[in-house]
Amino acid sequence: MELTGTAPGPSGHRTLRVEHDRGRLTVTLTRPAERNSITRELITDLGAALDLAERTEDCRVVVLRAEGDTFCSGMDLSGVAAAGAGAPAEGADDRRADGTAGGPTGGTAGGPAGVQDTRKGGEDYFALLERLTTIGRIVVAQVDGHAVGGGVGLVAASDFVHATDRSRFSLPEALWGLLPCSVLPFLIRRVGFQRAYAMALGTLPVAAREAAVHGLVDELAEDPGPALRRLLFRASKLDPATVADLKRYTRRLWILDEHTQRTAVDEFVRLMSSDRVRGRIAGFADLSAGTGRDVPPAAPR
Repeated sequence: MELTGTAPGPSGHRTLRVEHDRGRLTVTLTRPAERNSITRELITDLGAALDLAERTEDCRVVVLRAEGDTFCSGMDLSGVAAAGAGAPAEGADDRRADGTAGGPTGGTAGGPAGVQDTRKGGEDYFALLERLTTIGRIVVAQVDGHAVGGGVGLVAASDFVHATDRSRFSLPEALWGLLPCSVLPFLIRRVGFQRAYAMALGTLPVAAREAAVHGLVDELAEDPGPALRRLLFRASKLDPATVADLKRYTRRLWILDEHTQRTAVDEFVRLMSSDRVRGRIAGFADLSAGTGRDVPPAAPR
């Protein structure tokens, strides 16, 4: 995490940059070449950034944004693809993980070490989404480009979503034999059951304007500045404890609890222990290698 501004905190991490300015902490994902994919290191760095927001006395808003044309592509397929269907995952990057569509990064596909590693990745990702929904700061996702898989989870768990017209949101996991296990509870909370179910089953990208109609996007504008300034002004009047109280109370009104987490992670581990699923992921990664893409091309709309 690279730190600028005056807020005290950790530095030296590689996945994001943190900037502090007049009541807000801006967290920018800084791996556009990897399409800002979710790794274990990124999950750790995002957690550290949220810790910093809580320690920074004047911070009222956390802005989550990204460099490049992809907000977040979810899981990086290379770790699972390297293991293949039931083959040892030698040489896989042990930092790669995604609670939505991640996989073991060590051991064999169904071996105890691989299952344990997969479960840990799923638990860590779900816990990050929960943290976004409970922290006593207003979290704003600024999306300018593609949000895919686990990236949709980061969006859905944010308090406000500001997006440009070119933004797209998609859940392609079913194409690999997977499910967006950890994303769905947060997405359903935001857009309702049928819309979230249709995104998971249909796998097609949803345009920003359609996402705004269904409540996934709160503000649609090419320049997010005015909306953010209005929000910052109102947020400056709120006690962070009140923000945390509201988040805790609304969480108790919804299905997000320990049982939901166990259900999501258990299903994720079950799927990722399947040679069939791992084989589909490896095959899809091979097809994508020539194009440099790790998600299906957008269908005409």
